[in-house]
Amino acid sequence: MRDTVPSVVFKTRVRDESVEGPNPFRWQDMTTEEIFKGKKVIVFSLPGAFTPTCSSTHLPGYEQHYEEFKSLGIDQIVCISVNDAFVMFQWGKQQGVKNVFLLPDGNGEFTREMGMLVEKNNLGFGMRSWRYSMLVNDMKIEKIFAEADLGHNCPTDPFEVSDAETMLAYLKGTQNSEQ
Repeated sequence: MRDTVPSVVFKTRVRDESVEGPNPFRWQDMTTEEIFKGKKVIVFSLPGAFTPTCSSTHLPGYEQHYEEFKSLGIDQIVCISVNDAFVMFQWGKQQGVKNVFLLPDGNGEFTREMGMLVEKNNLGFGMRSWRYSMLVNDMKIEKIFAEADLGHNCPTDPFEVSDAETMLAYLKGTQNSEQ
């Protein structure tokens, strides 16, 4: 497992009122360093925007506990998915996300470097992220909670340890740190 987050460039879209027309957004590259350097960040990654567990439980859990995470010294919560910026934006809008930063890993570069890129061809998804969460402190991976049975075309979608409650318990010192 890695000690530090991979150095990649994410292709994001940001609102820019100087852009004319009905879609006032522009492309903006964002580096790993810009996201993680000098900050304490929770990252959780999931197979896909708009998918059942990701939409009903995984993302809402982190959104719901945002203030509690902040009170425990977390600077930002980032959700990474192997989806493009347009999909992530629409998913955030549909979910009413206000606090979690939805970060598109459209080419799967970050996910691949993390060792979490898996085939989900059995579901017609292609390459996607395995479900995990991690605590990153100034680029260093302090703790990672990866779901069991990491592998290609897993017939199930385990969701036991990458949830917001497990990360909260870890931060509060009530979670078994050997997990």
